[in-house]
Amino acid sequence: MKDSEKIIIEFVKLSKNREKVLKTLEGETLKPSDISKKTNIHRNNVSRTLSQLREKDLIRLLNPENKRGRLYELTEYGEKILNLMKSE
Repeated sequence: MKDSEKIIIEFVKLSKNREKVLKTLEGETLKPSDISKKTNIHRNNVSRTLSQLREKDLIRLLNPENKRGRLYELTEYGEKILNLMKSE
């Protein structure tokens, strides 16, 4: 495992919300409201967490032109990081 991957894994693990959101998006394309329901994380915190994960290229927004009904999914890098977290 590369040092950069270790740093990203630690970044995710430092926040239970980041970890929950990342795991919830595994194999799924979801709206923030769906993520909120599945994780029991308040919608405002889900939005903040999604922004943090996007900054690290762990997730991507499929329809940035929409203000409502935005869809998020893991990037390949996000999938890789999630798999590395599972194997720890």
